[in-house]
Amino acid sequence: MSDFRKDLEELINKHSLENGSNTPDFILAEYLLDCLTAWDKAITARKKWHVCDESDSPQKKK
Repeated sequence: MSDFRKDLEELINKHSLENGSNTPDFILAEYLLDCLTAWDKAITARKKWHVCDESDSPQKKK
């Protein structure tokens, strides 16, 4: 992931995306990686919830 982080920092810097918030590119890159991690966690939880929800469904018990 460190290669991706470095590439992301460089991309942010290349397009001057840090200028709007006056936040260093490495902080923005870390934030975006944290967002991806949180998204993955949410998707995993949603998948688990749907499996539990379907197994508890009255239609499934028939």
